Amino acid sequence: MKFLKLNFLIFCTLLILPYSMIMANEEAKYEVIIKNELYEIRKYLNRLAVETSRAGIDSNFRKLFNYISGRNDTQEKIAMTTPVTQVEKNGSMTMQFYLPSKFNSDTVPKPSSTDVSIVNIEGGYYAVIRYSGRASDSNFTKHKEILEKELKINNVTIISAPIRATYDSPFTLPMNRRNEAMFKVDYQQ
Repeated sequence: MKFLKLNFLIFCTLLILPYSMIMANEEAKYEVIIKNELYEIRKYLNRLAVETSRAGIDSNFRKLFNYISGRNDTQEKIAMTTPVTQVEKNGSMTMQFYLPSKFNSDTVPKPSSTDVSIVNIEGGYYAVIRYSGRASDSNFTKHKEILEKELKINNVTIISAPIRATYDSPFTLPMNRRNEAMFKVDYQQ
């Protein structure tokens, strides 16, 4: 019995280790402008991202992961950053990986795949609610609705579609996961 448990632990470690090694080392930078018991308003600067929206979520992740793994015009491996975001654009779900801050529009490698593109995510003010648990549609919808309701109560104007942001690997225990629902907002300081 001890032998089986040890083998199982070794197997799980070998399965999880390679994935956890690819997880983020840089997070999109922001400044917290206001924080209350439910949400915060953050100010982000412009940032580059790689995005795709032509297939299902798993396929989109794979396409973006292939890009940062060297399937780009310079065959450069690019560190993964956080968060991974999803937002509806033109009727389909778009997934984005933010690119490390060392890149600018002149130095970022061009994608090899026509399904992947480099975009500038416009900076500005974003209202964010943070939650743990699985990154399921129902968990996201619940928190997005809480945030949307609270922003309306506080007369904060929403100017974007809801954005789903995830920070952790699927192997992170649900209670330790960092997920966020966010909206770009019209906020005046």
